Amino acid sequence: MKKQGGAISVSDLASDVLDPVMRKRAGISIEIVQSWTEIAGERLANTTRPIKILWQRRMSDQDPFEPATLVIACSGAAALRVQHETMEIISRVNSFLGFTAIGRIKIVQKQLTDMGPQKLPPPRALNNAERQRLEHLTQDIEDEGLKESLKRLGASVLARKKPLANS
Repeated sequence: MKKQGGAISVSDLASDVLDPVMRKRAGISIEIVQSWTEIAGERLANTTRPIKILWQRRMSDQDPFEPATLVIACSGAAALRVQHETMEIISRVNSFLGFTAIGRIKIVQKQLTDMGPQKLPPPRALNNAERQRLEHLTQDIEDEGLKESLKRLGASVLARKKPLANS
């Protein structure tokens, strides 16, 4: 996305480059990684990281869709907590994505230092113009669950960018 003066923000450029690579190599979208704290909650996000989504292979288009497996890395001490909260994590990821994409979780024990920093600053509050834009973009969506999921996703994306002019 072009900004004033023809400059491109580094985060937009990085997302445009990294997202296709992450989808191809790990089967995961950068939005899940960036929004992990919002999806999993502060307590779990501090001790876990999503690393990939394992999609079931379909032999033909006639085969039914099978939910995927989300692979989560965590330290040994956090693995038990993740195991006990598996269904809640699955529900939150599916709500974030807007459909039943994840059916199982696989836990991989790793030291968090091996996975790099995760802590992102909290997202800023949206201004009126941004909230109105989200309302306008989602007004024709009839499914309320999908509509709310898309609004949350849109708010998350907009909150990480430079604010729109307030009208």
